[in-house]
Amino acid sequence: MAIMITEECINCGACEPECPNNAIYEGGVEWAISDGADVTGAYVLEDGTETDADEQHKPISEDLYYIVPDKCTECVGFHEEPQCAAVCPVDCCVPDPEREETEEQLLARKARLHL
Repeated sequence: MAIMITEECINCGACEPECPNNAIYEGGVEWAISDGADVTGAYVLEDGTETDADEQHKPISEDLYYIVPDKCTECVGFHEEPQCAAVCPVDCCVPDPEREETEEQLLARKARLHL
């Protein structure tokens, strides 16, 4: 499953630089698939929506740091555990129960983001 940041977030920002996929953004900041990834051109999001990799999308949260599920691989293929959760001082980086994914799905996402 993708990782999510809960309401307990204190906006310390410790998680953001640890993400190998650049999937973590400060609240209110727009995101793009290409941010920190090797992807260019058309990209199909997990919900089937096609977007340009450079297209800016609305923030998922205005107030708190957030993780873009379409970019999160739970650090599979990079680290033994999600690095955001490992460094979070208040344990607010947790598995998203709405997005259960297999290791194969997470590895496939990693391959799509890092050509």
